[in-house]
Amino acid sequence: MSELGLCSRREADEWIAKGWVRVDGNVVSELGTKVYPSQKVTVERQAAAEQSKRVTILINKPMGYVSGQAEDGYTPAVALIKPENHWPDDPSPEQFHPTQLRSLVPAGRLDIDSVGLLVLTQDGRVAKHLIGHDTDIDKEYLVRVEYTKPGKLPDADLKKLNHGLWMDGKPLLPAKVRWQNEDQLSFTLREGKKRQIRRMCDMVGLKVVGLKRVRIGKVKLGDLPVGQWRYLAPDERF
Repeated sequence: MSELGLCSRREADEWIAKGWVRVDGNVVSELGTKVYPSQKVTVERQAAAEQSKRVTILINKPMGYVSGQAEDGYTPAVALIKPENHWPDDPSPEQFHPTQLRSLVPAGRLDIDSVGLLVLTQDGRVAKHLIGHDTDIDKEYLVRVEYTKPGKLPDADLKKLNHGLWMDGKPLLPAKVRWQNEDQLSFTLREGKKRQIRRMCDMVGLKVVGLKRVRIGKVKLGDLPVGQWRYLAPDERF
């Protein structure tokens, strides 16, 4: 069901348990049931209705918050999803309800010392689209840096940032890295290894002093203030 794009694996388990899934017209009630390519999988209307209620939220994560579970005394970004932090200029007609916090999880990471656009979603399809193994969604970051060697960063090292570096024993995918001004780079990546940008910069003698994610796919951070959040609009697509 996940491979067909109907839902996430977790949603599939819930729907099967509720009797909302049919194979060739017959209700499937056992998790892990094999389905062959020739068979037709359908879901009841209740499943689609429930799925349509699931929200996706965009937050401008401040420094000092972790993306996922609370750790080492640090607060998770989901703790900021409350009415008083809802961006007053949010164009979405969606209204906040506490049930929207249920199963609201980050679709991707943003380091504790990084800021900017973070996606939280109840919709497994959105999560898979953004962080699945075959995703082609790119992400853009503005990175303030200091060169730790005499002079300035050689053009050859800027080319290495674009393509040619290895990490964790594997070559990195090609990136788009260019200077925005004398101390700020723009990074556009199609992968997200842990602390990737900081590690890439370290390899060429750059120290990261500030990192902000400003875009995921077609969705931009825009004017969303730090610490505030808004809903992904019905017509927005990553």
